[in-house]
Amino acid sequence: MHQDKERFLNLRLIPARLTAEEAAWYLGFAAHDIPVLVANGLLKPLGHPTDNGVKFFALAALEPLRSDTKWLSRATDAMLDHWRTKNARKTVEPAPVQASAV
Repeated sequence: MHQDKERFLNLRLIPARLTAEEAAWYLGFAAHDIPVLVANGLLKPLGHPTDNGVKFFALAALEPLRSDTKWLSRATDAMLDHWRTKNARKTVEPAPVQASAV
């Protein structure tokens, strides 16, 4: 997959419609970050895809975001909040086991 990413980023003419994975590469995020950005309203897919359908993104909409430091900061903060919340749910300590009286 690393070769695919490198090949894509070295294209002279990037396609106008990008998959979620290509959009992630273009913006400098991981592919699994794109659904989080969409859910937080920071990215908008083309058309009206179903929740579990393939989403495409317009290069014309991604180009200004790529150079917008305020948007990149908000997107990075959204990712940090998402993973902080998700990891906090994992680290809930189990209730102590009480010894029964014999």
